[in-house]
Amino acid sequence: MRMRQSLVLAVCLSVIGSLSGCAGSGDSTALAPIASLSVGALSFSATVGATSSSQTVTLKNTGNTSLTLTSISINGPNASAFAETNTCGPNLAVSATCTVSITFTPATAATFTASLSVTDNAASSPQSATLTGTGIANLTGAFSGTAFTGQVLAGSLPVIGAQVQIYTAGATGNGSAGAQRLATSLVTDTTGSFNISASYTCPLASSILYIVATGGQAGASGTTNPGTVLMSSPGACNTITPGSIYTLNELTTVASAYAFSQFLTTGANLGSTATNTSGITLAAGTLANLVDLSAGTAPGPAFPSNGTAPTAELDALANLLNACIVSTGSGSSACFSLYADTAVAGVSPTNTLDAILNIAKHPAAGVAALYTLSTASRAFSPAPTTAPRDWTLFINFTGGGMNGATAVAVDSRGRVWVASYYSAASLFTNTGVPVFASGISGNGLCDSYGAAVDQNDHVWITNAADPCGASSVTVLDSTGANVGIYTAGGIDYPYAVAIDTANDAWIADNGHSHLTILSNNGTSLSGSSGFLSSSFSFPTAIAVDSNRNGWLTDFSGRAVTKAAADGSSFTNYTAGSAPSGVAIDSANNVWVSNFQSSSITLVTAAGAVPPMDYTGGGLDQPQGIAVDGAGNAWAANYRTPTSIGDSLSELSSAAGATPGTPLSPSIGYGTDAGMLEAFDLAIDASGNIWVSSFGNDTLTEFIGLAAPLKTPLLGYARIP
Repeated sequence: MRMRQSLVLAVCLSVIGSLSGCAGSGDSTALAPIASLSVGALSFSATVGATSSSQTVTLKNTGNTSLTLTSISINGPNASAFAETNTCGPNLAVSATCTVSITFTPATAATFTASLSVTDNAASSPQSATLTGTGIANLTGAFSGTAFTGQVLAGSLPVIGAQVQIYTAGATGNGSAGAQRLATSLVTDTTGSFNISASYTCPLASSILYIVATGGQAGASGTTNPGTVLMSSPGACNTITPGSIYTLNELTTVASAYAFSQFLTTGANLGSTATNTSGITLAAGTLANLVDLSAGTAPGPAFPSNGTAPTAELDALANLLNACIVSTGSGSSACFSLYADTAVAGVSPTNTLDAILNIAKHPAAGVAALYTLSTASRAFSPAPTTAPRDWTLFINFTGGGMNGATAVAVDSRGRVWVASYYSAASLFTNTGVPVFASGISGNGLCDSYGAAVDQNDHVWITNAADPCGASSVTVLDSTGANVGIYTAGGIDYPYAVAIDTANDAWIADNGHSHLTILSNNGTSLSGSSGFLSSSFSFPTAIAVDSNRNGWLTDFSGRAVTKAAADGSSFTNYTAGSAPSGVAIDSANNVWVSNFQSSSITLVTAAGAVPPMDYTGGGLDQPQGIAVDGAGNAWAANYRTPTSIGDSLSELSSAAGATPGTPLSPSIGYGTDAGMLEAFDLAIDASGNIWVSSFGNDTLTEFIGLAAPLKTPLLGYARIP
């Protein structure tokens, strides 16, 4: 209120020339409505097709004149899943209230997001509340399956006498047991073939179906090997077409273990939480990107031409499994060595699927020994001629208009936005296909360092714009159309942007060291010149916690600053040298990457800072930082020795016994990926990590490496 009154006085003085001639120059006579909503977020759940019980939001006018309402609406990518009714008329008297009742009706078992928006004549218009709904599968319903055929192979040899079963993925947690769809398992014939009739059902059309083959012998002269377990997945039940053929072999098994790494546990249990069906569906798409599900070869038929497929790495891991499968049984030396070298915490797997899953989950363990074992087979080629530094599986994507790639942000569909310093924005599907072949230019894009996606799937990109004109923030919708170019709030050389749970944008202005907060329509919520404080200078990163406190890195002052949403307080916490990135976990612990000191600072939710910053795990001039669904921190190392290559570092969760313990090897993960000046990273709902490289305009996808994260990232890391 004080800020608005000062603006009124300034206008009055400029017109009349004296304070005494201004009506309403005192606080007591200034007339204005003040609107507020009772809550900033609502969460719903309902069975697919059913309607949830209603929840109520109260709108109140605490101003000193009547509030005029223009509209009450539900907006966003999933607005149709929500409905509202209200008791509000066209006007709301002083101190009066009215209510908005909201219900949720999911069409599928997925997570839905939207926002309630109230537009009126208050200065804070529109007022908004985040809406999140979880659709729960209706297991009493059924989707009729489609017949298909398949073949189980070990290299080029048929696996004879294997037991084949199909499952639909569980929905009670990551790695929850799938549901068996055949009353009796099928047995492969002398050609390794099997036939699935249309007699099976799926709980939903969108249920993920997967196939597991167990045991059998490799070729007519082979010996039965009970340790043989092979896997593939056609994807959603309704994507299977009549006449489809699916091959299960070592390649499809390796690709399944990596693509579904965060959803698969030992014993071939594949499942997700009921709120993350989108994540497991994206993982099925990653599998089809890595391998041809019909032929059992790599890569998939739709693998994009702008990507570099990890075929050699897949071949090496497939050869590793093949050496065991074609040996004289599960007790052979090849299988014994495979199981011994893939043991976790002293527990050895007993089959090929569990062995490769352990490698996917622990890619830095036993690398040299496993590579040596893989050379015993040449069933798949081309395989690498030397051992990799780790067994992370990655794909490098180029094109899409990237030009000095900087910030990365993921939308609700798993699509990946990349901002570029040199006046461009790029959008990729979750399988790496550029949505815009040459990217998006114009629209005020210039000197762009920051990007964030809001709950409407609009991307906000900061434009420092020194050579292009005024500093600004460009907002593009999911089709690439311009929503707005915002300059309010004194934006000056904006370096970073974050979206909070109320769908407001927080902008770190590097130019004159201040904080700008904009509503979703670009109206300043921080006055005409933003919130100023001597507590920070030259901020380069920003994140917002669940209490709507902003956290800004003080690049020149070795600090991270906590800022209240109303600009009333700023609190500094000591960080390392040149803090350049910040991320917040689900418990409001704050993680800061320190560029010059090659370290990570933790500020706990209670405001405590451990006496020493965290180092190790390959940390080397970390730039971007993110927190995954398990609370582990991931950093992109901007400049590591050229003899090693840029890398990713992983540190253990703040909730663990030893927070900040390096989980990545001493040189980090992914040094074979060819990243150059790794700038930023983002995690999707499947657990894939997407890293931008400023130095070579590459977007690198590390497959299934992190715990899944809810997208878009609204302020802080949340489990999907």
